[in-house]
Amino acid sequence: MSDKTIFLDRDSTLIEDHGYINHPDQVKLVDGAAKALGEFAAMGYKLIVVSNQSAVARGIVSEEVLEQIHNRLKQLLAENGACLDRIYYCPYHPDAVIPKYRKESDARKPNPGMLLTAAKEMDIDLGQSWMIGNSNCDVEAGLRAGCKTILINHSPQPEQGKPSPDHRAVNIKEAVNIIKKHHHSSDSSDKHPAKGQQQSGAAQTQPIKTESQEPKSKGQKPKDQDQSLESCEHLLRGILEQLKSTRRDEMFGEFSIMRLMAGVVQVIVLFCLLITIWFLMSPDRQDSSVLISLGFAMVLQMMALTFYIMQERKQ
Repeated sequence: MSDKTIFLDRDSTLIEDHGYINHPDQVKLVDGAAKALGEFAAMGYKLIVVSNQSAVARGIVSEEVLEQIHNRLKQLLAENGACLDRIYYCPYHPDAVIPKYRKESDARKPNPGMLLTAAKEMDIDLGQSWMIGNSNCDVEAGLRAGCKTILINHSPQPEQGKPSPDHRAVNIKEAVNIIKKHHHSSDSSDKHPAKGQQQSGAAQTQPIKTESQEPKSKGQKPKDQDQSLESCEHLLRGILEQLKSTRRDEMFGEFSIMRLMAGVVQVIVLFCLLITIWFLMSPDRQDSSVLISLGFAMVLQMMALTFYIMQERKQ
């Protein structure tokens, strides 16, 4: 019988994300992460991390250091009574600085390659599994693999043109409550089949589909209120995590060769302008020298603008 699994993104889902992590000492668990993994394991789920690691492709961290970072993550989880079954990562990126990592990859989310590989290697039932992450590429990868999905996000409205997750959560603690609710609902359905199923005798088993919102009975009302209060208590912390993630995208998401070349050319433009000023201030000034240096500056400035425009179109 195939196993069910919780697939987890790494940054901002299990560990705090302050930008690209390049040293094991920077690894800090997200509040409640270890406890959440323990509760998932108690429900019978395997725990697998699937993470895009373009920092390797960009030369920010080596695969050897990345292994040390992941060992530190495992150590912190073990100290808090939790463990992972496996970690998958994709080091490739189409704009990589290091040539051997510069390529498109089916493993890179939003492609479902890492999830499909794990399912094949570890005998996983993807239909009974979940993908939890803080970005739309996590959601898309999970949906394309056939998993149920939880987006750890704080926006009340879905983004236009982006895949819709099955559920939204403020943090991993709320994700635990969502899966617990689904887990209990599944157990209840198994123990108390519908009347039509009881009369038919040998009814076919169908996969359980979970809606975004489930009907609330009177007996569930206080429990749902407690969950809402817990969500409110952690809302500010969640907003802070989202801001950190946004800051990371602004700092590192736009790096490319085109942008680097544009920056270098811009520096040369400034150098040409300084030479022009020097010629203008010279006692034996020659107009031809001024015009030549100014012309170089204009041509190079046009090159810099062209590189910037090419980068924007590429994005």
